[in-house]
Amino acid sequence: MSIGKLYKLGDSEFVADVTYHVFQHPAATNWWGELTLAEYVPLDEGDMFEIEFEDKRRSRCHLKKKVNRAVSGFPPRYIYHVTGFSPIA
Repeated sequence: MSIGKLYKLGDSEFVADVTYHVFQHPAATNWWGELTLAEYVPLDEGDMFEIEFEDKRRSRCHLKKKVNRAVSGFPPRYIYHVTGFSPIA
């Protein structure tokens, strides 16, 4: 797992540090993966985000909570399915 940062899209407000695993499709704008927030932060799944990867590259994305995966910790830390919709640059 790699370590990155999650920001709200639009105002670039820092949301949380994340651990992630990305699966990149050959088309750079079509990637997906999983991420977990380092600390509990309530997220609105309808919001759009920007993820900053370990190598400082960024991409726009949206998240969807994975309900079929184990939740760890209290307060809960969920695993999110992340889908990118911009090039990783």
